Amino acid sequence: MIPFTKVSGIAAPMPAPNIDTDIIMPKQFLKRIDREGLAIGAFHDLRFDETGAERPEFVLNKIPYRSAKFLICGDNFGCGSSREYAVWGLLQLGIRAIIAPSISGIFFGNCEKNGLLAITVPQADVDPLVAHASLPETSEMQIDLHNQTILASSLCVPFEISDTRKQLLLSGADHIQTTLNATDQIRAFEKKQQSHAPWLWAHLAKG
Repeated sequence: MIPFTKVSGIAAPMPAPNIDTDIIMPKQFLKRIDREGLAIGAFHDLRFDETGAERPEFVLNKIPYRSAKFLICGDNFGCGSSREYAVWGLLQLGIRAIIAPSISGIFFGNCEKNGLLAITVPQADVDPLVAHASLPETSEMQIDLHNQTILASSLCVPFEISDTRKQLLLSGADHIQTTLNATDQIRAFEKKQQSHAPWLWAHLAKG
């Protein structure tokens, strides 16, 4: 995963509530058995019409939002089915962070596992961020993960994040890599356990 430290970029306003995972990644893109080529699927039915032509009215088809790195979203973003493809598609589209008053729990967890920064702040903080993002000339923002702030023109919005999730994002490591980093400690624990509780390991010896 790409480490997230201090990232600047365009923020796109998507303030509608209850944008679910079927909107983020429609079901026809769930047939792949790998993670590749999913950028085209992200918000596909909002970005393109039945002929495959871009819908000019959709925010991510407009300049400067075509290169957006952040989405400023409405309440309950990412609700619906638990499809990890939705997060993969957003990352491949270039999205680095989601900011919303609330984010669905499963989607939030999928963000953590894949390096997409999910930020929840009160609606009172989201509203001015949406206002800034809605104007192309003030849509450039910066997220400083070290200091846990969102900077937009004269705005400085603080946000909370758990230490564990923060360190994963800062290092660009996932849960598997974090476990592998502790290989020596795990082996030392297993060796000690085999000595003090051999009966726990008896079935392995028989296998």
